[in-house]
Amino acid sequence: MTYRLKLFFKILLTSIFILCIPVFLVTSNVRWVIDTPLLYSYGFDKYDTAARTGIERPELIKAGKLFRDYFNNDQELLQVRVVQNGVLRNLYNAKEIAHMVDVKDLVQGVFDTQIYLGIFLATFVGLGFLIYRLKWLRILGELIALGGMLTLALVVFVGLLSLIGFDKLFLAFHIISFDNNLWQLDPRRDMLLIMFPEGFFFDATMWIVGATVVQAGILCLYKCWIWMKKLRLKI
Repeated sequence: MTYRLKLFFKILLTSIFILCIPVFLVTSNVRWVIDTPLLYSYGFDKYDTAARTGIERPELIKAGKLFRDYFNNDQELLQVRVVQNGVLRNLYNAKEIAHMVDVKDLVQGVFDTQIYLGIFLATFVGLGFLIYRLKWLRILGELIALGGMLTLALVVFVGLLSLIGFDKLFLAFHIISFDNNLWQLDPRRDMLLIMFPEGFFFDATMWIVGATVVQAGILCLYKCWIWMKKLRLKI
């Protein structure tokens, strides 16, 4: 293999590694937000879901768990039976259940992406140690810091867009992600939107943005340390 070809592959692989870092962090935090009971209980309390739905808080918590289980199992259709206004009933209609099939496909795609990227990143790091030994630590620190800075730039940009016009961003997300109109539900009648209003998803987005910014900031620490070290030497 010629020198130029080796250089090309090095640049290609390192570029892919750097680009994978923000995607891995975001997908990891999406998974965390979807799977954490805290988001559901927080959202149900913040948006007074019990009063708006006639479903007591313990039943809402139960419904939230059924959602989390659904995203992580092989069940095709979401079935949520809870007590509403004193009556045990299926909570969602056929259109809502059909939409959740699409949502599950999307969510599991995110979960799979996180796993595959994690495997790639771990393999890349491991091969680096095999090839470069301890010299790899300095190189790896640089690459991770670059990935962290890229992540900060992208996530802060999305966060600002969300703060300025989340409704438009949320609409664009649905148009891009779904190839049917099942997501066009009625917030006055469809329980899915009554339980999970747009504000719930805004909060979830902010949780993802916040967690990713913190993680990306940590990844940038090596570069900051190098810059501070150079600055002290100049002084």
